[in-house]
Amino acid sequence: MSIQEQEVLKALATVNDPGTGKDVVSGKQVRNLQIEGGDVSFEIELGYPAKSQVPALRQALVAVVRGVPGVTNVSAHVGWKVTAHAVQRGVPLMPGVKNIIGVASGKGGVGKSTTAANLALALAAEGARVGLLDADIHGPSQHVMMGLQGRPESEDGQTMIPLQNYGVQVMSIGFLVDRDEALIMRGPMASQAMDQMLRQTGWDDLDYLVVDLPPGTGDIQLTLSQRTPLTGVVIVTTPQDIALIDARRAVAMFEKVNVPVLGLVENMAVHICSQCGHADHIFGVEGGKKMAGELGIDYLGALPLSRAIREQADSGQPTVVADPDGSEAAVYKAVARQVAVRIAARAKDFSSKFPTITVSQDT
Repeated sequence: MSIQEQEVLKALATVNDPGTGKDVVSGKQVRNLQIEGGDVSFEIELGYPAKSQVPALRQALVAVVRGVPGVTNVSAHVGWKVTAHAVQRGVPLMPGVKNIIGVASGKGGVGKSTTAANLALALAAEGARVGLLDADIHGPSQHVMMGLQGRPESEDGQTMIPLQNYGVQVMSIGFLVDRDEALIMRGPMASQAMDQMLRQTGWDDLDYLVVDLPPGTGDIQLTLSQRTPLTGVVIVTTPQDIALIDARRAVAMFEKVNVPVLGLVENMAVHICSQCGHADHIFGVEGGKKMAGELGIDYLGALPLSRAIREQADSGQPTVVADPDGSEAAVYKAVARQVAVRIAARAKDFSSKFPTITVSQDT
């Protein structure tokens, strides 16, 4: 009995992409389908890093194809390809960086930097090439959270080589100043310092650059929005009404400058007593979730008010690397996958494929 390609595709269409929820056939993810007698081989290409999802997805794909009458052997490869996606109109992409993700908050103290570090680490754990830029010029902390010391080197005297740890390339002004030195800069100077770190760092073939922004809606956020090719931003808040007021302002600012809001993370959502297990919603109940629904943005998940998260970040081993199989790390990883899936669903950037056109006039 000959095996028809349509029968195989019909079987594959019963398996959904775990990230998008769409089947792999309608999602146009099937590549190089070949049928020779009873042997069937094919590839599945996802648009986002999914190292943790590949084994189960491959198993499901092989199982359904083996169920097609006449199939005796199945060879399936599941992988991914991260491409550059659309950014603000008129802003060119940066060399060596496909997608830039801003992590922002309306106010300080909501766990934005910890979220940014764990988001970067979670994307790297899924197989992506990731960078982390600490753009919080007056309060840099990523060098501490990522367990890094020393100063960046430069081979050409112009471009700094980012330091690396846990598979993530990192740049922070914390590498460039003494620990006890106060950075006294007005807004424009701080914006210039951020821009220099962004553009004068030799980022090496990044799928994603996560940018830890300072809190608020000031000069640095505006500079980044107007001059930097942002794929989107993630907003971090707590459920507290005071934090939500400022989070709303942050969402409004990015929407005004045409930067997509990829979703909202609700931090410190609940505290679980280590002694009795009692759940205490110290900052309120699901305020961030309700706000996301009201504003029509995606709710990416909630994280607890946890001593472990704080201690791990302080020790230079954020949760995703300190306790990769723990419940908090699972939330960070789920958030990272959702962010990557939302980016993959956005329009691709084809500017690099367009030829440069030069108009000259003969004399």
